Parts: sequence; structure tokens; C-alpha cells
Amino acid sequence: MHRFLPQPENVRLIATDMDGTLLDTNGAIPSGFWPILDELQRRGITFVVASGRQYHTLVRLFEGREQEISFIAENGTHVVHKGAEFSTSPIRRSAALRIIEAVRSHVDQGHDLGAVWCGGGSAYVERTDAAFLREADLYYARLATVDRFEDAPEDALKLAIFATGSADDPELKDLRSSCAPCQVVVSAQHWIDIMPPDINKGVALAAMQHRLSITPDETVVFGDYLNDLEMLDVASNSFAMANAHPEVRVRARYVAPPNSAHGVLRVLAELVDNGSLACADESAVA
Repeated sequence: MHRFLPQPENVRLIATDMDGTLLDTNGAIPSGFWPILDELQRRGITFVVASGRQYHTLVRLFEGREQEISFIAENGTHVVHKGAEFSTSPIRRSAALRIIEAVRSHVDQGHDLGAVWCGGGSAYVERTDAAFLREADLYYARLATVDRFEDAPEDALKLAIFATGSADDPELKDLRSSCAPCQVVVSAQHWIDIMPPDINKGVALAAMQHRLSITPDETVVFGDYLNDLEMLDVASNSFAMANAHPEVRVRARYVAPPNSAHGVLRVLAELVDNGSLACADESAVA
């Protein structure tokens, strides 16, 4: 893996993960990001936020600018391009409820788990203790309580499972196996995300590239955790943060400084300064 910045002749799309990537150690967007976003907008470059977070949570972070950028939310199951819904990919309800039953069974066996049913309009929880809700509130701006997930008024785009211990705990192997054929990914130290088969950030980003006639060579991607792996594969200019999971560092082509040092901003500032971010064809991104 290279440790030096790429010199792409023409970048037309930039996609970044949020937690551990663009966001600083306080979970905030660095203030220096906004002038860079202004410059990207001036040059007609599509900026994509790609996250396991809920769309409404991401909009809250980018309030006032949400019509100018694109969102790959819920690990690719909910995609919105400049204010217009691009795609949604729900889990079959019968499959989602079968997985919920597996989670309940593990809780009965003594595992400290909490589930979030992630719909497009809101997320839903059965568990209501303060400790779990504090964790869920970090990622879900719209969060409602239901007596049982069977009462959720919309299909799940994603199921998110919070584990008080490690999400990689070998004792949860049976739970992860029971989710087949849905896709299971460890998205953070304590979170397991479950999506429909064959849906991930990479699939969503590739669909956006196709719709906008943008190639991998014209794409820059930043990520730090396992739910970013497929997204790295659809960009010739893929960056793992210095603080990234080891598998992400292996998969990416380049290394960016850690999020604690505003690595995404530093890379983008250098690309802007050296002229690599050429003006895009406005007709292609309208």
C-alpha cells in the first residue's frame, strides 16, 4: 500500500465514511471542512457521505447543505442524491423478524444485546433502558419505541445490533450465522449491521457512479472500518485512515492521516492545492 497522495488528473466524485474518518474524535465535522466543501461545489464535484448512520442523522450533521451533497446511509440501503431519493433496499420482513427472534434468544441466554430496526422514516427499538438509548441516540436522530418489532410500521432497511461487549465476540458467531442469507458486517467496536444480501456501501457507490457516468479513476474514497471495504474497491484512489482497522489498511491503496489529525481534510486540501480536482462536467452531475 502506498503512503503518498495520488495525483489523479481529474477527480469528479469524493466519498467519505463518517465515524473514525471525516468526524473528529468528538464526533464532529471539523470546521475546516466547510471551505473545502465550498470549493468542491464550485468545481462541480459530487461529494458523498457514506455511513452506517441513519439518513436523518446525517442530514442533521450537514444541516443547510443537504441539498448540495449525496448520502449513502444505512450502509448502502438508503441512498439520497442532492435531496432526491436514489434507492432503498429493505430486508424481507419475514427475514428481519427471524433475525430479531435470534437476537431475543441470545438475550435470553444472557448476552447483553440491543436491536435497532432501521426504517427509512425512523428507527425503532424495543429496549428502553437509559444505557442502550444513549448509544442508539448517537446514531439515530429519529428514534421511536415499539412494544415489539412486529409492530414497526415500515420495513427495515437495516438491523443494527448493539453488543455491550465486543461485536467480534466469538460467542456471537451463532447469531451472525443465523442472519444468512442477509449480509452481516461489524461496523464498529460494539455494533453489528445486518443488511439485505448483496447490498453494501460499495454497491451503492457503484450505482451512483454508473448513474452519473463517473469512473473509479475519477473517484476518491476514505474509510476506516469493515463496512467500508467494498467502497474502497470501486475507487482507484482509496484511502484508509491511519487509525483504520488492519483489514481496511490492507485493502486501500493509500493511507491518510488519522481522523484525530483531520486526515480527510488534509488530503483534500492537498488535492485542491495541487490542482488535481479538475472542474467536472456540470451536465453529468446535474
